[in-house]
Amino acid sequence: MWTRIVNGWHFMRWLRLVTGLILAYQAYVLADSVFGLMAAFFLLQAITDTGCCGASSCATASYRKPNENPDEPEFEMINHKTK
Repeated sequence: MWTRIVNGWHFMRWLRLVTGLILAYQAYVLADSVFGLMAAFFLLQAITDTGCCGASSCATASYRKPNENPDEPEFEMINHKTK
């Protein structure tokens, strides 16, 4: 877990961290719990490198029939009739 926290810092992770810190500061200054919850959300995403795109959760699963063999090509018969 420690290597996941320390390594792999990219632009979106830094942006989440800065956003979380700004929101935490605003939550402290304004004594607002909504800003505190938003700050905790962004800081958790930054520290654990999770989010919509961090864990590839936005990717859609490819659909394949259970009996379908991916190694066999599909062929379709085309009839040409010329006059």
